Amino acid sequence: MGVCNKKSALGLFAALLLLAVGLPARAEVCATDDAERRVCLPAPAARIASLSPGATELIYAAGAGDKVVAVVDYSDYPPAAQEVPSLGSHTRIDVERLVALSPTLVIGWVTGNPPDQLKTIEALGIPVFYVEPRSFTDVASAIERLGTLAGSADEAQREASRFRHGMAEIRKRYAGKAPVRVFYQVWDEPLMTINDAHLIGKVLSICGGVNVFGDLERLVPRIGDASVLAADPEAILAGGMGEENRDWLTHWAQYPDLTAVTRDNLFFVPPSLIQRPTPRLLEGSRLFCEKLEDARARR
Repeated sequence: MGVCNKKSALGLFAALLLLAVGLPARAEVCATDDAERRVCLPAPAARIASLSPGATELIYAAGAGDKVVAVVDYSDYPPAAQEVPSLGSHTRIDVERLVALSPTLVIGWVTGNPPDQLKTIEALGIPVFYVEPRSFTDVASAIERLGTLAGSADEAQREASRFRHGMAEIRKRYAGKAPVRVFYQVWDEPLMTINDAHLIGKVLSICGGVNVFGDLERLVPRIGDASVLAADPEAILAGGMGEENRDWLTHWAQYPDLTAVTRDNLFFVPPSLIQRPTPRLLEGSRLFCEKLEDARARR
């Protein structure tokens, strides 16, 4: 009888062992961020905090919107993001409130968030994944990497592929178009623009635009009206301080000899479509290219 019990126990143990082997292991997930840091999580992130509006869009694009528990001000897209609690400005985060929400992953902004606050968050044991896409390839890659960390890789891959395909179509459509000399205004006071290394500069390029300040060293240089008048761009594109605000363009009407003014090539582009490195850059790029086509038609 004792021998039979022993055999039964061994049989049960063997069966349990086979069952355990058959179960999928809960492996960690890893991705390299835009600060070239390898970030690994013991399991896909279940609670995500986004510290920039652009990062918020990227997380939703990666199919992980249902896991977002905190954002920052101006995280207004997609509409569902407006219902998520805000931690304040991207330049001053309420770290105490962040910790209280128990995120398992924080998405930081390489150059936009306060470094000391990000270090504090990491010191508290909360993983931080830095994002700041600088090219079209980087945008697609960021979506895929976030999808990996959030456990939504399939949806992220589909969205990344859609973005890549769309940008390739734009590049092909406008290849060989006559160049248009352009000034893109990022801000009004102080007056700011972008150089060719900036993602917006790359959008101008695939549309056949020539950035009149493209050779400047700084990514977002400060300039003055005199510099714009000297460059005499054929078109001026600006976003303004809102999705419907064209006030920045009316400023240039005081210079009637400016070519962009003479030809009525003062174009408004909603800033969220072009100033955030997200899939909506595809829509913003199409709009940019259409504006430059208008400029070509007015020659």
